[in-house]
Amino acid sequence: MGVITQTHGIRGEVKVFPTTDDIKRFQKLKEVILETEKERLTLEIEGVKFFKQFVILKFKNYDSINDMEKYKRARLLIPREKAVKLKKDEYFVADLIGMKVITEDGEHFGTLKNVLQTGANDVYVVETEEGKEVLLPAIKECVLKIDMEEAVITVHIMDGLLA
Repeated sequence: MGVITQTHGIRGEVKVFPTTDDIKRFQKLKEVILETEKERLTLEIEGVKFFKQFVILKFKNYDSINDMEKYKRARLLIPREKAVKLKKDEYFVADLIGMKVITEDGEHFGTLKNVLQTGANDVYVVETEEGKEVLLPAIKECVLKIDMEEAVITVHIMDGLLA
């Protein structure tokens, strides 16, 4: 949904870099989940503004810059029931992370560790059994099948990707 990049002003507002395509969705949200390495907090949204590609959020009961300073780089999430409806062949990144990745020949290749959003297409970061990271473009020529029930992604390793 978004990442807090910095505090914004003295009233406890934060500047958020949205990780969603439709930043206007922030206007409809009443609350978000703030996730750090140590905790998850449900925060009530008191105000929303837009500045360039950022969203400026004000949370209820967080009224000073000091209240929010410690949450820089924290992720903002929303409950699944408030998430956007997905189209066919669209997936939430959180659901893909940790899936087993196999080759089209059925051989175990690794585990999906991250999804990089590049603008042109997503890139899957796969950690192999040997601990190497391999970057696979999330295009139909490379990602052949995603089986959510079995938690398996079948891929075609294109020439030059393992060089």
